[in-house]
Amino acid sequence: MAKRDASTPELYRRAVATYVRAGGEESVQRVITAVQSLTKKLDHWYARQLADLDVTAGEWAVVTSLAKAGEPLTPSQLADLTNVAPSSMTHRLDKLAERGLVERTPDPENRTRTYISLTGEGWELFSLAIRGSSVVETDVLQDLSETERGELARLLEVVIARLDDVDA
Repeated sequence: MAKRDASTPELYRRAVATYVRAGGEESVQRVITAVQSLTKKLDHWYARQLADLDVTAGEWAVVTSLAKAGEPLTPSQLADLTNVAPSSMTHRLDKLAERGLVERTPDPENRTRTYISLTGEGWELFSLAIRGSSVVETDVLQDLSETERGELARLLEVVIARLDDVDA
C-alpha cells in the first residue's frame, strides 16, 4: 500500500511537536515554524515565478533593490545590499543591461563612478512580478479578514523590530 504524503498542516504539527519534545517553548515554536513554513512555500512559488520571467534570484535582488531605493545606486551599493562580491555584481549588471532592464549612467562629477537605475522595461518587469505575487499572496491570506491581516502585519512588525536586538 502506497504511503500518502503528509499535508503541509500535518508537517507543521509534526515539526512543532518535535521542537517541543526537544525543549522548545510551544507558543514560540508554533510561531517560528509557521513563519518558516510560509517562507519556504512562498520561496518555492517565487522561484517558479522568476524562472517564468527568465530572471535569476540574484538579478531579481538587484531589480528589487533599485526599485526600493527609488534612486540610482552605485554597483558597490548594490553589492552591499544584495550581499555579493563586486565582481559578481558586475556580471549581474551586464546581464540586466543586455536585457534592457537597467542602465548605467556615469557620474558627471566623478568619472570613476557609475550609477545604475531601472529602465522602463525594468520597472515593467518589477511591476509584472509584484502583481503576480500579489495574486498568490492574497490567496494565501484569503481566510483572514482585512482586520486580521492588519493585526498579523502589526504583530510581525513588532517581531521584526526586535531582530536587530537579538544576537543570534
